[in-house]
Amino acid sequence: MDQLNIKSTKYTPEILLDADSGVVKVTGKSYPENTFEFYKPMMDWLEVYFEQPKEITTFDMEIIYFNSSSSKFFFDLFDFLEEYNDVSKIVVNWIYDKENESAIEAGEDFIDDFEELTILLVEKK
Repeated sequence: MDQLNIKSTKYTPEILLDADSGVVKVTGKSYPENTFEFYKPMMDWLEVYFEQPKEITTFDMEIIYFNSSSSKFFFDLFDFLEEYNDVSKIVVNWIYDKENESAIEAGEDFIDDFEELTILLVEKK
């Protein structure tokens, strides 16, 4: 399975999807004009990946800023990931800067909302 690499822009994060390592990285700001259209290639890739995933799949999410539409997408993404938690152990590292209180709060909210998913708050070094 090919990797997927979407370069960041002023409004969108960098996305790296690597089936060989089972690592997904989403890094940067997320406020695209059409959130669900922007993330569609990622979701399509994940659907294929979860047909034969690694034993452990790691999501490194380092989102500096995101709008309400992106928040809705992340909610849908985590909901999707919960469905596959029985075929691959999924770990989400919610990486935040200690100065970014809204990122910390968002991570805490996701932890509360998705009890079946392992979401870890990881302070950026």
